[in-house]
Amino acid sequence: MSEQQLFFLAPIGSILALLFAFIQAKKVLGFSEGNEIMQKISASVRKGANAYLKRQYTGVAMFFAVMFVILGIMAFAGLLTPFVPFAFITGGFFSGLSGFIGMKIATSSNARTAQASSESLNRGLRVAFSSGTVMGFTVIGLGLLDLSIWFFLLKYVFYADLVGDPSEQIRRISSAMLTFGMGASSMALFARVGGGIFTKAADVGADLVGKVEAGIPEDDPRNPAVIADNVGDNVGDVAGMGADLYESYVGSIVATMALAVSAGYGFGGAVVPMLMAAVGTVASIIGTFFVRCGEKADQKTLLGALRKGTYISSAIIVVAAYPLIRIALPEHQGVYFAVLSGLIAGVLIGFFTEYYTSDHYNPTKNLAAASLTGPATIIIGGISLGMLSTLLPVIIVGASVLTSFFVSGGGTNFSFGLYGVGISAVGMLSTLGITLATDAYGPVADNAGGIAEMSHLPHEVRERTDALDSLGNTTAATGKGFAIGSAALTALALIVAYIDEINIHDPTFVMNLEIKNPPVLIGMFVGVMLPFLFSSMTMSAVGRAAQNIVKEVRRQFKEIKGLMEGTAEADYATCVDICTRGAQKEMILPALTGIISPIIVGLVLGVNGVVGMLAGATASGFVLAVMMANSGGAWDNAKKHIEGGKFGGKGSEPHKAAVVGDTVGDPFKDTSGPSINILIKLLSMVSIVFAAFILKFSLF
Repeated sequence: MSEQQLFFLAPIGSILALLFAFIQAKKVLGFSEGNEIMQKISASVRKGANAYLKRQYTGVAMFFAVMFVILGIMAFAGLLTPFVPFAFITGGFFSGLSGFIGMKIATSSNARTAQASSESLNRGLRVAFSSGTVMGFTVIGLGLLDLSIWFFLLKYVFYADLVGDPSEQIRRISSAMLTFGMGASSMALFARVGGGIFTKAADVGADLVGKVEAGIPEDDPRNPAVIADNVGDNVGDVAGMGADLYESYVGSIVATMALAVSAGYGFGGAVVPMLMAAVGTVASIIGTFFVRCGEKADQKTLLGALRKGTYISSAIIVVAAYPLIRIALPEHQGVYFAVLSGLIAGVLIGFFTEYYTSDHYNPTKNLAAASLTGPATIIIGGISLGMLSTLLPVIIVGASVLTSFFVSGGGTNFSFGLYGVGISAVGMLSTLGITLATDAYGPVADNAGGIAEMSHLPHEVRERTDALDSLGNTTAATGKGFAIGSAALTALALIVAYIDEINIHDPTFVMNLEIKNPPVLIGMFVGVMLPFLFSSMTMSAVGRAAQNIVKEVRRQFKEIKGLMEGTAEADYATCVDICTRGAQKEMILPALTGIISPIIVGLVLGVNGVVGMLAGATASGFVLAVMMANSGGAWDNAKKHIEGGKFGGKGSEPHKAAVVGDTVGDPFKDTSGPSINILIKLLSMVSIVFAAFILKFSLF
């Protein structure tokens, strides 16, 4: 099979992924949704999630329309290829669509998971995980579909006249495809930030008034914010996460394709990332069949069940990647070891994230013990744990970069080494189908627990859903660590792609990237600051939106007669509406910061300043994102650890302290932290799209 024929494995992989997602969706919808009360609660969550996404996508569509016009004007002026505005739209559309489909299935799976958990723990796990696989395989299926369509059109239609000059043809293809990552990144940032603000405003408001002030259980139907909290799990942790990882997946592939051109690898090197994605699709499908557990399973056993599927998928890729690279790059088989480097780095980051956030291990157990002396010590302990947890991911990513660089031939040819770094990011994300499935299942299990509580199902059902939910907290933290690690590698590849893009637009331009060059140094300081500014904006947004929820919940407890006694029904719709309006308003400024910053820095400091900004944002953003995600995950599982009967259990003073810690950690792990990895890639994507504009109009 020739390298030209190998390309068609990518659309085949896309079809397989989407077909498997469809089969899993049909399977999930075939399960019972439970009794009438469970169906009513699930319908309320579904209605709220649909209303939120409809409003969000309407607002985001206006932004995309404006950007389409701006990019169209730039294309008309010769600053972009004419395909960029359309590629921008398709990137954003497929990113949003992947999140939307995942959310639709998740909101249809929550009651079904609760009902399945009433039968057995393993059955509950299978329903929730099957729901997660719909999200996982929709993301990789749509990502490969978008890439395949554009690659086919550019190669065989728009640039078909360059068939006699294959190096120039693949250069133009990769340059055009690189820019549509901006659409996916923009959509992902709006989805992640908006969804994160919604879900954490509802969660924080519900916890502060319900659990801390009123002393009622989590997910108690008397709490007016409880439906908004369940809606938030879906719009933030499912729809937002789907758009986020779609962007990571596509971004790593197109960045590596651009690096293949720089390295002189031609068609073979450019097609390898897409081939790896196709192989990863098949491997992930096989891995899903190994996820199962017994009835008397603790969290360690549940984690082992999910981990088994991921490890088997990784092993299949290890075997299958070698012959593909041998065919596509017969003279550069060291690239295979770069793939292994990325795979191993992804597994290690997942393991150490689990170590720091799961209550099966000492860090989170010790954090739970800190609650014995009150909220202050558990907050201090959680921040300290998060800071410490950055050490190993930095070492792992650093080791992966060095290994990938040198095994790919970086010692003799710098461009070969950089391609190896890019392909290691693709290797890390090659198991995304099953990795995202283990992540996306968490919000479904969380919703199932809420429905079990509100429907007054037997106590053992809530115990099973709590076990699944606690596992979901760990897998979500693992998924975030995985996404952040791949973002660091992809961002490095995008910085190199940006430099190459500058050389394409102006081969005579000489860059001075020495640290002592003032624009580079100033740009680096600005870049280091941006993730902190962005996090401040998103944290403040959650705080403001949560304040409105707190006021509304207090009002309803005070004014609705019989609510606390359970004889009157809470006004859930008002809380959902407050969260929706708050999220839509508050997401605009953080998202625009990521889009406008590279343009302003470029106009003031020039191309060299932009490279400094990208380097600074990548370094600080990676570390800050890991710290926030792991602190939040550990606080959440420390609370779950106490609720399992430790240190007095639910309602005790340590439990109240842990709830405060969890409340602080909510925006850490579900709003600011996971959004930073999108920010650092969006900065690079915007810089690449506006490269010619900056070259022409910058002050330096």
